[in-house]
Amino acid sequence: MTATRVILHDLGVRRDRAEWIVGRVETGDVIAVPEQGMRVIRLFQEGATVPEVERRLGAETGTRINVGGFVDGLVRAGLVAAVDGHPVPAPAPPPPTFPRLLPRHVRWTLDPVLHAALAAVILAGVVVALLRPGVMPGWRDLLWSDHGTLVLLGQTAAGWLLILLHELAHLCTARAAGVPGRIRFGTRLQFLTAQTEVSGIWLAERRVRLTVYLSGMALDAALCAVCLLLTATTGPHPALSVVALTALVMLSAQFLVFMRTDLYFVLQDVTGCRNLYGDSVAYAAHVCRRVLLRRSADPLARLPRAEGRWVRAYTALLVAGTALCLWLAAAVTVPATLGLLAGAVRALLDPPGWVAAADGVVTVLVVTGFHVLWATTWWRRHGPKARRAAGLLRRNRDPERGVR
Repeated sequence: MTATRVILHDLGVRRDRAEWIVGRVETGDVIAVPEQGMRVIRLFQEGATVPEVERRLGAETGTRINVGGFVDGLVRAGLVAAVDGHPVPAPAPPPPTFPRLLPRHVRWTLDPVLHAALAAVILAGVVVALLRPGVMPGWRDLLWSDHGTLVLLGQTAAGWLLILLHELAHLCTARAAGVPGRIRFGTRLQFLTAQTEVSGIWLAERRVRLTVYLSGMALDAALCAVCLLLTATTGPHPALSVVALTALVMLSAQFLVFMRTDLYFVLQDVTGCRNLYGDSVAYAAHVCRRVLLRRSADPLARLPRAEGRWVRAYTALLVAGTALCLWLAAAVTVPATLGLLAGAVRALLDPPGWVAAADGVVTVLVVTGFHVLWATTWWRRHGPKARRAAGLLRRNRDPERGVR
């Protein structure tokens, strides 16, 4: 593009090793630029034109800088508001969840005093569990009723309530840091999840980033600890057992870092990797092409050596974890689900009573509703890629079809 005057959006910046992280908090569009790129951005923000920036950088460095090409990259990244007085078309930022929730309302979520209090509650729960192992609930405590429908509905309600609280913890801590945030459904392999998009948090300092990433797990652990403390002081109760076990399951799931859980983002941050998952997927595809004796450029060649080592290690975990999850889905989840549905359908076709019939109806509705929601969520995100892949497959099978 040929440009003279470039107007940038309001940008957040922070230094990251030898580069700068630059982006828009409201959209989550973030890029990394070298020192010279940051110098160009500063000059644009001061009102310099493209020719002026080229002259000043040339005088400072003694080399000719392709500022026009850099501007093209800024436009593609969504960081340019206008060029030569003409607004740059861009989609509107996605609406945040709970837009009336302002940073001043939730600033307390970043207070170290609150974090210390949560840590004390969690530690107390751990101590009670160690000293009085009987307060720890077991899987039999989930079967608190003889009616499977009540157990299923109770577990579903507890699960979604804890998921909502978990995501609200991410949303509130991010909003406190000035990042809008948006809660939506997502899928990780065969799992349906809720997730909070807070890409703009990349522009915050590390303490705030880690607080946002770990806030959901901290809340899960605190709720579990409270349930254990109440059990130790007031005695066991089905609600306490269900909440404690559900929170423990949610906590354990966060260690499946090959699915980009909360701990994945912590791992990515502390290792200094910019796109650990994406680089690992690219590296795995590269290895597959080499195994099939196809030419492929190593995507890790452009990364620093230390970052490349982390990507290789994570790739092994990604491949092994994904294979294990898919095997469990095929060997356990699918047969169990089909068996549950078959039993419910049999109860509907020949019910011994209205309770059994109602149980069958609820089971069918809950199970099928869950899988319909999973399929809809998956297609909303991956549908365009699936259509493109199907189109390529059709053209490969019938090459003449694509000839015009």
